[in-house]
Amino acid sequence: MALIVQKYGGTSVGSVERIEAVADKAVAARAKGDDLVIVVSAMSGETNRLIALAKEITDAPSAREMDVLMSTGEQVTIALLSIALEKRGCSARSYTGAQVHILTDSAHNKARIRDIDAARVRADLEAGRVVVIAGFQGVDQHGNITTLGRGGSDTTAVAMAAALGAHECQIFTDVDGVYTTDPRVEPKARKLDRITFEEMLEMASLGSKVLQIRSVEFAGKYSVPLRVLSSFEEGEGTLITFEDEQMEEAKISGIAFTRDEAKLTILGVPDKPGVAHEILGPIAEANIEVDMIVQNIAEDATTDFTFTVQRNDFDKAKRILRAVADRLGAREILGDDSIGKISLVGVGMRSHAGIASQMFQALAKESINIRMISTSEIKISVVVDVKYLELGVRALHDAFGLAEQPGAKNG
Repeated sequence: MALIVQKYGGTSVGSVERIEAVADKAVAARAKGDDLVIVVSAMSGETNRLIALAKEITDAPSAREMDVLMSTGEQVTIALLSIALEKRGCSARSYTGAQVHILTDSAHNKARIRDIDAARVRADLEAGRVVVIAGFQGVDQHGNITTLGRGGSDTTAVAMAAALGAHECQIFTDVDGVYTTDPRVEPKARKLDRITFEEMLEMASLGSKVLQIRSVEFAGKYSVPLRVLSSFEEGEGTLITFEDEQMEEAKISGIAFTRDEAKLTILGVPDKPGVAHEILGPIAEANIEVDMIVQNIAEDATTDFTFTVQRNDFDKAKRILRAVADRLGAREILGDDSIGKISLVGVGMRSHAGIASQMFQALAKESINIRMISTSEIKISVVVDVKYLELGVRALHDAFGLAEQPGAKNG
C-alpha cells in the first residue's frame, strides 16, 4: 500500500463537473489500496475574482485581509470535493491550511512554510479516510491566515508529502508532463519520462511554467519524488527525481525560454572597486530582480555595465539607473525591452564538451545574433532579439535532436 499526495490546480477543479471527475480518480486510486491526501487550488478564476472585489473597495487593501479573503477560494473547493467523495461512498474529511496547522512565517501574500503538524491527517488516513487539504495557505504563530503566493498549492502538496513520508507527490495539471520545450512553439517537442530536480529547478526558473520553483526546491531538499500528470487524460506523466546513469546519456534535457526580458546598459562608469554595488544596490533596494550581468572594461579606466531585468520592471529600473548615472558621471544609458532569453538545460553538460559551440553554431545558421551569454554547470542561456526567439528555440531543438527518443541521435 502506497501513500500518495495528489494536487489539483484551478483548471482541474474549475467546475462541479471537473470536481466530480477528480472524485472519480480518487475512488479509483483508493480501489488500488493507496492511501490518499488531496491538495486543491481554488476553482479557476476564483482568486482573481476575489482580488477584484477587494480592488472595488480600495486600490491598497491590507495584506493581512487579502490573505483572509483569498484563502476562502480553496475552502470552497475542499468542501465540494469532500461532498463528491462522500456521495461515492468514499469517507473523506476536508481541512483548511490552518486546521492542519501548516505553520508559516508572517509574510502575508508570500509566506513560507516552517512546519506542519500531520497528526490529524495521519489519524484520518488510519481511519480509512481520504484527506482533502486547501492548498496555498497556512497560519502564522499569531494565528493569522497566510497565503503562499501564486502557485503555492504545489508547495503545500510537496510539503505535506514530505511531512507524511509519502511515496510520491503527483501534480495534476492541464499538461500531461514536462516537455523538451513548449509544444506551442515547437510541435516536435517530446514529453520527458524523467527529469532531475536540478534540471526542473533550472527549467522553472528560466521560464517553464509547469511547476512553481519553490515546490521543486522543497521536493529536492526533502527527497520527495514528484510526478507531473494530466487531469484530463491518462498517462504516466513525467517523474522528477534524482540523477541516474540513464539521465546522463542525454546532453540536453530541455529548452526553456522567456519573452519577458529587458536589457539596460550604463556606459562610461568609472572603473573602481564597489562600482557594481553602486549600480545594482539601488536596483535591489527597489525589489527589482537582476538576472544576467556583463561588464566590459575600456582602456580609459571606465567600464560599461549591462544587466537584464523582467520587462515589467524596465521603466522603473531605467529611472533608477538615470539617477545612478548622474551620481557616477556616466556617459550614457541604453535600454532595450524587446529581448528574450533561451536556455539549454541538462545534467549531461557536465560530462560533454562543445555544447556551447554547438548552440552558437545552430543560432548562427539562422542569422540570430547573441546579445548576452550566461553559463552554469547544467545550463547555457543566451539573450536574443525577441522576434527571433521562437526560431531560435526550434533551431536548437533540432540541433540537439530533442525530438528523438532517448538512445537515438542526440546532437
